[in-house]
Amino acid sequence: MDNLFLVVGLGNPGREYAGTRHNAGFLVVDGFAERLGARWKLEDKFQARIARGELKGRKVVLCQPQTFMNSSGIAVVKTADYFKIPLNQLLVSVDDADLPFGEIRLRASGSSGGHHGLDSVQSQLGSKDYARQRIGIGRTAPGVRDIYGHVLGRFSEPDHVLLEKVLDRAGSQIACWIEHGTSRAMNNFNGVVDASNVKEN
Repeated sequence: MDNLFLVVGLGNPGREYAGTRHNAGFLVVDGFAERLGARWKLEDKFQARIARGELKGRKVVLCQPQTFMNSSGIAVVKTADYFKIPLNQLLVSVDDADLPFGEIRLRASGSSGGHHGLDSVQSQLGSKDYARQRIGIGRTAPGVRDIYGHVLGRFSEPDHVLLEKVLDRAGSQIACWIEHGTSRAMNNFNGVVDASNVKEN
């Protein structure tokens, strides 16, 4: 359907993972659901939480896979197939430890970059050609590869001021992507979040 878009936020379900850095994708789509006035509902047939809304005449389905991160693609494919979403109308939002906290990067396609959630999505879809929005969460130290504790840790209190700005800008980028396409969304919103230079979509 030309008028239907699917926006997926990746994360892990359950209270123990709520608000962790690895759930940045969940946080992004939670904020976007609020923006649309959309309500979440657990839908077992998709193995996901689903919310439906509308943005300036365009219908939007939001998805939070409940399969755990490494099997995210199962829920994504079930949802995309059911709603007959073409790949160019699918966006996946994820955390990225290789980007500093406060930076957002949208791309039209590309590799998983070692992100297990994107690995699963790519494997299940059989394609790399879908938009992915990376939300920088940084690392505990430069060059450290074992970041398990950092990724599954929660944002600190001082981080929350910047986090709110990041989530707001990420939501604005998604809205721009839906209304105007990937190129404009990239040009207007990719980069380090700075409240003084946010562009209108």
